[in-house]
Amino acid sequence: MSKITISGYYGFDNFGDEAILFVLVKNLKKQGHEVTVFSKNPEETAKKYSVKSKQTFSFGSVLGTLLRTDTLISGGGSLLQDVTSKKSLIYYLFVIFAAEMMKKNVVIFAQGIGPINNKILNFLTRKALKKAKYISVRDDKSLFLLRSWGLSPELVSDPVWSVDVATAKEKEYIGVQLRSWDNLSDSFLAELARLVVNEFTDEKIKLFSFQNSIDIPICEKFRKMLFEQNPVLDVEIVQNDSLEKTVYELSTCKKVAVMRYHALLLALKLGIKPFALCYDIKVQNLAEKYNVPNCLINDVSALKKEFPKLKLDMQSKTDKEFSFEGINSIL
Repeated sequence: MSKITISGYYGFDNFGDEAILFVLVKNLKKQGHEVTVFSKNPEETAKKYSVKSKQTFSFGSVLGTLLRTDTLISGGGSLLQDVTSKKSLIYYLFVIFAAEMMKKNVVIFAQGIGPINNKILNFLTRKALKKAKYISVRDDKSLFLLRSWGLSPELVSDPVWSVDVATAKEKEYIGVQLRSWDNLSDSFLAELARLVVNEFTDEKIKLFSFQNSIDIPICEKFRKMLFEQNPVLDVEIVQNDSLEKTVYELSTCKKVAVMRYHALLLALKLGIKPFALCYDIKVQNLAEKYNVPNCLINDVSALKKEFPKLKLDMQSKTDKEFSFEGINSIL
């Protein structure tokens, strides 16, 4: 039995990252490994996944845990990029470099790499990854980027394709999943509200939070905009209280407009017709891969043109389930 430590964006109640952790921990425990997770909320993480958990930002605890571990798994998700935050990239690189200095095995797990615009951080990321024992990435652009760095990553599907929890038998509602973002203007939201009401006048609307601290305020704001268009519209805000609840509630929808990457992926997995509101290149890439109608969140004219396509029928298309064959072979 190996001692495995996982570093990622865990304990922040973000649906996508917690879903990745759910799939990863399930596999590692099935293989008999002892698992420790760095988490912002270690008590909750330990209880939820029946693992050991240490505070993400307690550097003494992080270093002590790495000293006692056999393998560090960094991922999954979009950890190694500086678009969201340079500080977070510095942190994840610190953990990787610390493990490598201690001669531990380092695994880069199902990540989307980049963009990394800062030249120094780009250099440090390349240096850190060259010492990794195994690297897997979840998209072609990350694959080609790392190949240009002289690395040989494995291309894998996103682990969330393999989430297996209960879903609804009937798809009845219209879903909208939003998150706060700097470029998301009131004028864009107001137009989105008008289109939702006009296209789905007699439908119940579910507004989905995938990370309550970030998504609930924008959901409440959007609900008010919907009521301005139609005061008697049936609107419900669905909080992200658990992975099981969020998946089930989304599975009750027949069509959804979504911002977050894993909301779009989950819609595809569940056979729901999606429209992508692209706030990040990773969302746009996923939408284009599956021919999902989409627009940028600062382009009102494109929203007007593309949104009606949500009413069209679609042939459901999903990716293959995630394979742990590569990572299991080196643990």
